Amino acid sequence: MERATALLIGEHDFECFSKVHTDVNHFICNIKTAKWNQKGDRLVFTITANRFLRGMVRSIVGTLINVGSKKITLKQFQDILKSKDRKQAGMNVPAEALYLVNVKYPKSIFI
Repeated sequence: MERATALLIGEHDFECFSKVHTDVNHFICNIKTAKWNQKGDRLVFTITANRFLRGMVRSIVGTLINVGSKKITLKQFQDILKSKDRKQAGMNVPAEALYLVNVKYPKSIFI
């Protein structure tokens, strides 16, 4: 899962991880960090980016879990990322444990 997670870093088209029929101009996002940490018996996924698409994080985590449980290979994860096809990505994980920690805006937008 860690190797697949590392593939997310950088600027990519994340259409494969977005809800379909969403009203956006493009699906390009720049992932700054993405990592897994173990806290007791739990795995915690942390991701930072310049923006997120609707359903993106839940779909990414579901697909990464598929890598970790060997339902798909690292190569298949790469192919999914390149595919721009939501049907190829994994399930959306439940939102119960998903929360926004912080929002940072560039200083240039403030007067």
